[in-house]
Amino acid sequence: MKKTNAIGWFDIYVSDMKRAVAFYETVFKSKLEKMGDPTGETLMMSFPGDMVSYGASGALVQSSYSKPGLGGTMVYFSVNDCSIEESRVSKAGGKIIRPKFSIGEFGWVTLCEDTEGNRFGLNSMK
Repeated sequence: MKKTNAIGWFDIYVSDMKRAVAFYETVFKSKLEKMGDPTGETLMMSFPGDMVSYGASGALVQSSYSKPGLGGTMVYFSVNDCSIEESRVSKAGGKIIRPKFSIGEFGWVTLCEDTEGNRFGLNSMK
């Protein structure tokens, strides 16, 4: 059996899907795609991804079963250079919590907050 990474998927909970989609599409210069929900109870917009590539993909989720907020799971997006996406966060309505900083041999990280109050990280090797 093939060994997998610990994370296979992530959900980022949002209160306002339109606002959250605009934020993430602006920061990452990438289009999110509508996902179907077999239960009909949840709105979902997925990040571009390839399920056979390294890393995990995921989606923005608006659901009555969970809410966005601080202190929950932290998702780190892999990028080429944190400073590029970091420069777009405030313009898109988010906040920089901690500007780009070194994490030694593991590269660089920027800590951010989205328009929904979720914290997330940017991670790059340069």
